[in-house]
Amino acid sequence: MASSVSVVLAALFANGAIAILKFGGYLLTGSPAMLSETYHSISDTGNQVFLLVGIFYGRKQASREHPFGYGKAQFFYSFLVSVLLFGIAGWESLKHGYDAIVNPHPISSGTVTIPVVGATVPNVYVNYAVLAGAILFEAYALKKANDAMRIEIRENDWSGYREAFKKTANVTVLTAFTEDTIAIGGAGLALFGVFLSRVTGNPLFDAVSAFLIGVMLMGFAAALAWENKRLLLGESLPDADEREIRALVTNASGVTEVVDLRTVYFGPDKVIVTADVAFDPDLDTEEIDDHITDLEETIMTADEDVSKVYIEPEVQDEE
Repeated sequence: MASSVSVVLAALFANGAIAILKFGGYLLTGSPAMLSETYHSISDTGNQVFLLVGIFYGRKQASREHPFGYGKAQFFYSFLVSVLLFGIAGWESLKHGYDAIVNPHPISSGTVTIPVVGATVPNVYVNYAVLAGAILFEAYALKKANDAMRIEIRENDWSGYREAFKKTANVTVLTAFTEDTIAIGGAGLALFGVFLSRVTGNPLFDAVSAFLIGVMLMGFAAALAWENKRLLLGESLPDADEREIRALVTNASGVTEVVDLRTVYFGPDKVIVTADVAFDPDLDTEEIDDHITDLEETIMTADEDVSKVYIEPEVQDEE
């Protein structure tokens, strides 16, 4: 959890500063790509606020109304990030880029004086500096998110990022990682478009890059929404992990049959396991209770994500 907070805070401060700088670059040059990137960074900043709300709300203690706690709050707020913020920012970028393609207008060719050194440079150089700086800041934030993601991959023995994207329940790190990745991609697209328009004098390159940034944002919005949906609906542990738990129960002392076993996430790294287990008919009630206690401890020790285990005993009739 601490790593998730540090990942989000790193992105929050970086994106807030970058959004202001990008908007300044847009005001100086009128670049459609810079306005798209401003929308992008504003959405990224809002994303971090939502993710932090989810993290801290999810820490609330269980209550009568929410007996398993508030862990799913992170799934909900991550879903809001993908739909409301990525979707809205993506749509605005797409719309602005399309308008600039249909109704192209020349990029401002004015100059600006840098107070510290007293030098006068073309406005477009401000865009270059802002976008290059954004890439550096986002690279730092991406490194933090990537480190957290690599830990997830290593701990779960996943094959790589693709499997992690499909299976992780740590949606905070997943969202931050995705966001930082497309932030670098978006800044790179904007930088390329602004540069080509400057070199060729054709504003279409800038407009197309703005359009592509919108397409990219909306695409990732849909992908993140889909991944959060599976957890909001109550997804089980990956099949391999569930088979391991089933094997532990099956091979436990006194167990004759696992009638049913189910798992479900109720928060990031928080899993409930329920099982209907048939025990040896020669066991008395006290012995069955002891076996159940041992089983619960064994399961939670074997998989640290398991927070609750409920075992329903079924005494198998003798034939």
